[in-house]
Amino acid sequence: MSRRKDFYEIRPRRDRRGVNLISDALPFGRLWYDEPDAVSNAIGYARFYSRSHNAVIRVYDETGNVIQTHKHTGNLKEW
Repeated sequence: MSRRKDFYEIRPRRDRRGVNLISDALPFGRLWYDEPDAVSNAIGYARFYSRSHNAVIRVYDETGNVIQTHKHTGNLKEW
């Protein structure tokens, strides 16, 4: 049985007001974070949203280069 794997991108907004969390796994395709710790909040949401399956979370800088990669192994266990 193959496990589902989701891919998330965290990219800075063009208007320099926070970051966008982008993924096909999200119900609306993208979320906007505009707090001082926006990147860590976006990573936390992606980990929470994919808690039952594997995920790869990539953080990009303004030029489009990957600056961080986080791999999340789904660890939700059935009773």
